[in-house]
Amino acid sequence: MHRSYTSLAVILAALAAIGPFSIDTYLPAFHAMEASLGTSRYAVQQTLTIYMVMFAVMVLWHGALSDGFGRRRVLVVAMAVFTLASVLCMLAPSIEWMWAGRALQGMSAGAGMVIGRAIVRDVLDGPDAQRMMSQVVMMFALAPAVAPIIGGWILVFADWRAIFAFLALYGLVMTVVCRQVLPETLPPEKRQPLHPVHLARAYGQVLRKPAFLLLVGALALNFNGFFIYVLSAPTFLVDHLGQSPQAFAWLFVPAMGGLLVGSWLSGRVAGHWTPRRSVAVGYAVMALAAVGNLAVSQWLAPGLPQSVMPLACYTLGMSLTMPALTLMALDLFPLRRGLAASCQSFMQMALNALTAAVTAPLLWGSVQTLSLGMVMYLVLGALAASAALYRSAVARA
Repeated sequence: MHRSYTSLAVILAALAAIGPFSIDTYLPAFHAMEASLGTSRYAVQQTLTIYMVMFAVMVLWHGALSDGFGRRRVLVVAMAVFTLASVLCMLAPSIEWMWAGRALQGMSAGAGMVIGRAIVRDVLDGPDAQRMMSQVVMMFALAPAVAPIIGGWILVFADWRAIFAFLALYGLVMTVVCRQVLPETLPPEKRQPLHPVHLARAYGQVLRKPAFLLLVGALALNFNGFFIYVLSAPTFLVDHLGQSPQAFAWLFVPAMGGLLVGSWLSGRVAGHWTPRRSVAVGYAVMALAAVGNLAVSQWLAPGLPQSVMPLACYTLGMSLTMPALTLMALDLFPLRRGLAASCQSFMQMALNALTAAVTAPLLWGSVQTLSLGMVMYLVLGALAASAALYRSAVARA
């Protein structure tokens, strides 16, 4: 891929990584925040839920705003808001102030992920777009692996507030990069009006299209098969596996290594495999991982490395399906890619928020129930993807 596109992929990956950094960096600090703010584990857990709810609400608008005002301008504003929100979290005197700061972080953090997808389709088509999407995902995969390690080591030398100082610095750097380095990929003549009636009609067209809903539903369900472990990480690693807050790498490094390898493979097979084949192979790998994880949880004692290695296999399969399913969904609306990307992210984060608020607390009591949750999400995701591909085949016949 051309060097300029590689540089663009690095910027887009860094923007998309704001989301996982906002979640994973402070996970090792849950116990410290609980004690410092004089609150309960459940109240600290709700900082995740609030973040995800606001993330889901705002990602509906990031893409549409970028369709109307241009990609770069919206990103600059969003990164500036994220920086200020991180400062508020750093200074929060109570859990209520922390909830407010996390809400503002959620409102702004999704812009990079949503608009980045639209930028890829602004500049590339076909296999080249899949290669760049895979490259972004491959670099993005480092974030969830690195973030909890950074958070854990910050806690060794400082308190939990320094984690949010780190996030504020990250936001400030990305604000400058978006303002000074990121090119504008949507020229004025291709921008869409933000008239409420036109927007309402466009949202209706996207959210009423069964193929789109099935494709993005599959993406969201696949991801949540792994995400329940991210949300349950403090309990899974510390309580079930007996690890310290500095040992979060045992969960995130193998899982993100799988995502890294899967994304690399997706880029390598682009143009050689059809998107359908990439999706089929990805689901086969995820199925092997989910069944293996269920067997390990039932027949082996919780511990390392056996309790985390199936997650690496699962994320490898998941990342094989992600670029193909994402591009299939966005290509259904070539004139409204930003808005379509917003709707995709909204559905993703709405399910993430539901998992954070309800499913993860119900399942994190044992490694057995967590493994059953992975199987449940995978089966639902496979059914959605199969239905979408069947509808596409029938429409072409």
